[in-house]
Amino acid sequence: MSNNKFYKIFNSAAIAILFSLTVQSAFAQKWLPGYFIDVKGNKTEGFIYPNPGGKGPIKGEGFINFKESEKAEPYSLSTSDLQSFVAGKDSFVVAHAPGNETWNKQEFDFVRVALNEEIKIYATRGAGSGGGKKIHVSPGVGIGAGSYGAAYGGGLGISFGDGGGGNNNKLSYYYGGNTATMQHLTDVNFRDIMSEVMGDEPEVVAQIQAGKYNLRSIEKLIQYFNKVKAADKR
Repeated sequence: MSNNKFYKIFNSAAIAILFSLTVQSAFAQKWLPGYFIDVKGNKTEGFIYPNPGGKGPIKGEGFINFKESEKAEPYSLSTSDLQSFVAGKDSFVVAHAPGNETWNKQEFDFVRVALNEEIKIYATRGAGSGGGKKIHVSPGVGIGAGSYGAAYGGGLGISFGDGGGGNNNKLSYYYGGNTATMQHLTDVNFRDIMSEVMGDEPEVVAQIQAGKYNLRSIEKLIQYFNKVKAADKR
């Protein structure tokens, strides 16, 4: 076999492998293994696309796309259809924008459960009037559970991409016993609120009180808290 023919075959094989990996990667980014809990409390497993874009089935509500298997026909689910969903390792619950706020021009949308304690921490982008948001979820298996912060555990690893408009460039955090009572977590109340949220771990509270963590490093704080909490259970 000539060198030219060999290189042509090699290059063709390499391109085919690269194309296959690209397709698999695109699928992984778009469709993630997970499940949803409907308004009646029924759990359905499959694949979820948490950021389908475009107009949803119901005006004023966020939505996701779902399919029961990789080759199944997808369909849309609005917030009024669901209590919560888990995509990859991140958990989301349905919430109504507090006060006079709107999220992504929606009255109801999904918020990530960043920390599932007695006082919960929720995260969303696009808080304030107007704006859009894109959700990127990390692959993995998450723990899920329920609506309005009842018992649905959250995962870490989500990032929110820019969608333009409003306060969309800022990731906003809220705290509350459930989504119906959540309030903004701010630089002013951060130390007091997070010390109360993580009060079962004195080591963590000491770091918060010492000013080692702030609103911009909250995800690192949550990781630290989970690590200390897990070590205490051993």
